[in-house]
Amino acid sequence: MLVYILVFILTFCIMEFMAWFTHKYIMHGFLWSLHRDHHRKDHDSWFERNDAFFIFYALVSIGFFLLWKYQILDIGLAIGLGILAYGIAYFFVHDIFIHQRFKFLRNANNRYAKAVRRAHKMHHKHLGKEHGECFGMLIVPFKYFRK
Repeated sequence: MLVYILVFILTFCIMEFMAWFTHKYIMHGFLWSLHRDHHRKDHDSWFERNDAFFIFYALVSIGFFLLWKYQILDIGLAIGLGILAYGIAYFFVHDIFIHQRFKFLRNANNRYAKAVRRAHKMHHKHLGKEHGECFGMLIVPFKYFRK
Protein backbone atom coordinates (compact mmCIF):
# COMPACT_ATOMS: atom_id res chain seq x y z
CA MET A 1 0.00 0.00 0.00
CA LEU A 2 2.84 2.40 0.86
CA VAL A 3 4.35 1.88 -2.60
CA TYR A 4 1.09 2.97 -4.26
CA ILE A 5 0.88 6.10 -2.09
CA LEU A 6 4.50 6.98 -2.90
CA VAL A 7 3.91 6.40 -6.62
CA PHE A 8 0.82 8.63 -6.45
CA ILE A 9 2.77 11.44 -4.72
CA LEU A 10 5.75 11.06 -7.05
CA THR A 11 3.48 11.14 -10.10
CA PHE A 12 1.77 14.30 -8.84
CA CYS A 13 5.18 15.95 -8.35
CA ILE A 14 6.49 14.81 -11.74
CA MET A 15 3.39 16.31 -13.34
CA GLU A 16 4.53 19.80 -12.30
CA PHE A 17 7.71 19.20 -14.30
CA MET A 18 5.65 17.77 -17.18
CA ALA A 19 3.37 20.82 -17.12
CA TRP A 20 6.40 23.13 -17.20
CA PHE A 21 8.09 21.15 -19.99
CA THR A 22 4.90 20.87 -22.07
CA HIS A 23 4.09 24.53 -21.57
CA LYS A 24 7.58 25.78 -22.45
CA TYR A 25 8.58 23.48 -25.29
CA ILE A 26 5.31 22.26 -26.78
CA MET A 27 2.67 24.92 -26.10
CA HIS A 28 5.14 27.73 -26.76
CA GLY A 29 6.75 25.62 -29.46
CA PHE A 30 5.28 23.57 -32.27
CA LEU A 31 1.72 23.61 -30.84
CA TRP A 32 1.61 27.37 -30.31
CA SER A 33 -1.37 27.40 -32.69
CA LEU A 34 -3.40 25.65 -29.96
CA HIS A 35 -2.05 27.76 -27.08
CA ARG A 36 -2.06 31.21 -28.71
CA ASP A 37 -5.72 31.94 -27.95
CA HIS A 38 -4.94 31.57 -24.26
CA HIS A 39 -2.52 34.52 -24.45
CA ARG A 40 -4.59 36.63 -26.84
CA LYS A 41 -8.27 36.82 -26.04
CA ASP A 42 -9.30 37.40 -29.64
CA HIS A 43 -12.27 35.04 -29.48
CA ASP A 44 -15.74 35.18 -27.93
CA SER A 45 -15.96 31.54 -26.91
CA TRP A 46 -15.66 30.36 -23.32
CA PHE A 47 -13.68 27.41 -24.68
CA GLU A 48 -10.17 27.84 -26.02
CA ARG A 49 -8.14 25.69 -28.39
CA ASN A 50 -5.71 25.57 -25.45
CA ASP A 51 -8.21 23.32 -23.62
CA ALA A 52 -7.08 20.47 -25.89
CA PHE A 53 -4.08 20.00 -23.60
CA PHE A 54 -6.42 19.00 -20.75
CA ILE A 55 -7.88 16.35 -23.02
CA PHE A 56 -4.41 15.00 -23.81
CA TYR A 57 -3.49 14.56 -20.14
CA ALA A 58 -6.93 13.11 -19.36
CA LEU A 59 -6.31 10.47 -22.04
CA VAL A 60 -2.89 9.66 -20.58
CA SER A 61 -4.48 9.27 -17.14
CA ILE A 62 -7.23 7.05 -18.56
CA GLY A 63 -4.55 4.98 -20.30
CA PHE A 64 -2.90 4.24 -16.96
CA PHE A 65 -6.29 3.34 -15.44
CA LEU A 66 -6.81 0.85 -18.27
CA LEU A 67 -3.32 -0.60 -17.86
CA TRP A 68 -4.20 -1.23 -14.22
CA LYS A 69 -7.69 -2.53 -14.95
CA TYR A 70 -6.42 -5.10 -17.44
CA GLN A 71 -3.61 -6.07 -15.04
CA ILE A 72 -0.84 -4.92 -17.36
CA LEU A 73 0.66 -2.42 -14.91
CA ASP A 74 0.02 -2.90 -11.20
CA ILE A 75 0.87 0.72 -10.30
CA GLY A 76 -1.20 2.08 -13.19
CA LEU A 77 -4.00 3.13 -10.83
CA ALA A 78 -1.60 5.13 -8.64
CA ILE A 79 -0.07 6.83 -11.70
CA GLY A 80 -3.47 7.55 -13.25
CA LEU A 81 -4.75 9.00 -9.98
CA GLY A 82 -1.60 11.13 -9.61
CA ILE A 83 -2.12 12.59 -13.08
CA LEU A 84 -5.82 13.12 -12.36
CA ALA A 85 -5.09 14.82 -9.01
CA TYR A 86 -2.57 17.15 -10.67
CA GLY A 87 -5.08 17.94 -13.41
CA ILE A 88 -7.69 18.86 -10.80
CA ALA A 89 -5.18 21.02 -8.90
CA TYR A 90 -4.08 22.68 -12.14
CA PHE A 91 -7.71 23.34 -13.10
CA PHE A 92 -8.48 24.94 -9.73
CA VAL A 93 -5.31 27.04 -9.65
CA HIS A 94 -5.10 28.03 -13.32
CA ASP A 95 -8.64 28.12 -14.67
CA ILE A 96 -10.63 28.97 -11.55
CA PHE A 97 -8.28 30.89 -9.25
CA ILE A 98 -6.09 32.76 -11.77
CA HIS A 99 -8.24 33.17 -14.90
CA GLN A 100 -11.62 33.15 -13.13
CA ARG A 101 -13.33 30.98 -15.72
CA PHE A 102 -15.72 30.20 -12.87
CA LYS A 103 -16.39 33.04 -10.48
CA PHE A 104 -15.22 31.70 -7.15
CA LEU A 105 -11.94 31.48 -5.22
CA ARG A 106 -11.57 35.21 -5.85
CA ASN A 107 -10.67 36.18 -2.30
CA ALA A 108 -7.68 33.91 -1.69
CA ASN A 109 -5.05 36.40 -0.66
CA ASN A 110 -2.27 34.56 1.20
CA ARG A 111 1.44 34.77 0.26
CA TYR A 112 1.30 31.69 -1.97
CA ALA A 113 -1.84 32.87 -3.79
CA LYS A 114 -0.29 36.28 -4.44
CA ALA A 115 2.95 34.68 -5.70
CA VAL A 116 1.05 32.36 -8.08
CA ARG A 117 -0.89 35.32 -9.48
CA ARG A 118 2.26 37.43 -9.92
CA ALA A 119 4.16 34.66 -11.68
CA HIS A 120 1.28 33.91 -14.02
CA LYS A 121 0.79 37.59 -14.76
CA MET A 122 4.46 37.77 -15.77
CA HIS A 123 3.92 34.78 -18.03
CA HIS A 124 0.97 36.44 -19.76
CA LYS A 125 2.88 39.70 -20.14
CA HIS A 126 4.37 38.09 -23.24
CA LEU A 127 1.75 37.81 -25.97
CA GLY A 128 3.94 35.86 -28.37
CA LYS A 129 5.46 32.44 -28.03
CA GLU A 130 9.01 33.76 -27.46
CA HIS A 131 10.59 35.36 -24.39
CA GLY A 132 8.24 33.69 -21.94
CA GLU A 133 8.85 33.04 -18.27
CA CYS A 134 7.17 31.18 -15.42
CA PHE A 135 5.96 28.13 -17.33
CA GLY A 136 5.14 26.04 -14.27
CA MET A 137 1.97 26.27 -12.23
CA LEU A 138 2.19 25.10 -8.63
CA ILE A 139 5.89 25.72 -7.95
CA VAL A 140 6.51 29.44 -8.06
CA PRO A 141 9.97 31.08 -8.18
CA PHE A 142 10.91 32.67 -4.84
CA LYS A 143 11.18 36.15 -6.34
CA TYR A 144 7.38 36.30 -6.64
CA PHE A 145 6.98 35.75 -2.90
CA ARG A 146 9.11 38.80 -2.08
CA LYS A 147 7.05 41.48 -3.78
